[in-house]
Amino acid sequence: MSRRLATFIVFLLNGGVFGTWAARVPALADQVGAEVGSLGLALLGASAGLAFTAPLAARVCAVYGSRGVLIASSLLSPLMLPVLALSQSPLQLGLTLVALGASIAAMDVSMNMAAVVVVRELQRPLMPQFHAGFSVGGLIGSLGSAAAAQVQWTPMRHFLITALVGVLVVAVIAKKIPGGVGERHREEVIERTNVLKSPVLWLLACVALCSAIAEGAAADWSALFMVRERGTGDAAGAYAYAGYSVAMALARWFGEPVQRKLGPHRLLAAGGGLAATGLALAVLAPVPVAGYVGFGLAGLGLAYSFPVVMDLASEVGKRADGSGGERELGLVTTIAYTGFLAGPPIVGGLAHVSSLVLSLGFVALVAALIIPSAWLARRAARRPARV
Repeated sequence: MSRRLATFIVFLLNGGVFGTWAARVPALADQVGAEVGSLGLALLGASAGLAFTAPLAARVCAVYGSRGVLIASSLLSPLMLPVLALSQSPLQLGLTLVALGASIAAMDVSMNMAAVVVVRELQRPLMPQFHAGFSVGGLIGSLGSAAAAQVQWTPMRHFLITALVGVLVVAVIAKKIPGGVGERHREEVIERTNVLKSPVLWLLACVALCSAIAEGAAADWSALFMVRERGTGDAAGAYAYAGYSVAMALARWFGEPVQRKLGPHRLLAAGGGLAATGLALAVLAPVPVAGYVGFGLAGLGLAYSFPVVMDLASEVGKRADGSGGERELGLVTTIAYTGFLAGPPIVGGLAHVSSLVLSLGFVALVAALIIPSAWLARRAARRPARV
C-alpha cells in the first residue's frame, strides 16, 4: 500500500464518521427530545470541540510531527460514535459532541499535513483528490445512515458497527500513514514567522470560514430541512446529504485538471457562486426535487474551498527544504472551524424565530462572500511580486 493510498483512506474514514452521525441527526434529535433551537445549541458542541482543538493539534503537529496525532485521532473518532448514541438529553448530546468534534479536529489537521507531505513528494495538485476521499466517506456514511434508518436500527447499533469498521481500517493502514517532521526532531534552528501578520492567510481563512458555515449547514441541517420543510421521511431526508456528498466527491476527484486550468483563486470564486445558487434554489423552490438539486449544486460549489485553501495556506509557510506549513494550516483551520462553531446556533436560532427556509437563505448569502474573498486573496498574494 502506498503512502498516497493510506492518506486517501484516512480522509475516507474521517468523512465516513462525519457523514454517519450528521445524517442521523433527526434520529438523535428524537431520541433526546430536541426541538430546532435546542438542537442547534447541542450541535454547537461539535463545533466547539473542532474550533478549540484545531490550533492545539496544529501546534503539536508542528513540534512533534503529525503522524502520531493522526493515528491516535483516527482511532478515537469512530470510537466516539457509540458514546454519542448513549445521549438521553440535548445537554448530554452537546457534551458528547464536544469530544467527537475535538477528535475530528485533530484528525482533520493532521491528515491535511499528511496530504501536504504527499503533494510535495509527488509535486502534483492532489489536495482536491484527497478531500474527495472525505466526500466519498461522507457519502458512504450518509447512505449507511439512510439504510439504518430504513430498517429502523437504533443509533447505538448503527454506531457500534461503524466504530468497529473504523478501528479495523486504521489497524490496516497505520504503518503507511505519512507525517511531517516536527521541529523537536529537526537539528537546524527554525525561524518562526508570525502567521497572524499575513494578509493572504486571513483572506484564505475568510474563504474557509464562509465555506465552513455553508458546509456545516448542509451537513447538519439538510436532512432535517427535507423532513420538516419538504415533508420527506427520515430515510429520504438523509439522501439530501448523500446527494451533496456525491456532487462534492465527483468535483474533487476531477479537481486536479480543473485547478490546473482555472487556477486556485478563480476556482474558489466560481465555486462560491455555484454554492450560493444551489442553496438559494433549495430554499426558494418549495418542492423536494429542488432541495435535492440545490444541495447537489452546493456540493459542487463548495468542493474546492477547503482543499484549495489548505494547499495555498501550506505554501505560505513552506520552507526551503520543503517542510513547514503546519502553523499556517492551523490558523486557517481554526478560523474555518469558527464557522462550524457559529453555524449551528445561527441556523438554529434563525429557524426558531422564523423557519429553516429563511436560515438556509442566510447561509446562501454567506456562501456568496467566497467570491470577493478569493479575489482579494489573489491580489494580496500577487502584491509582494510588484514591489
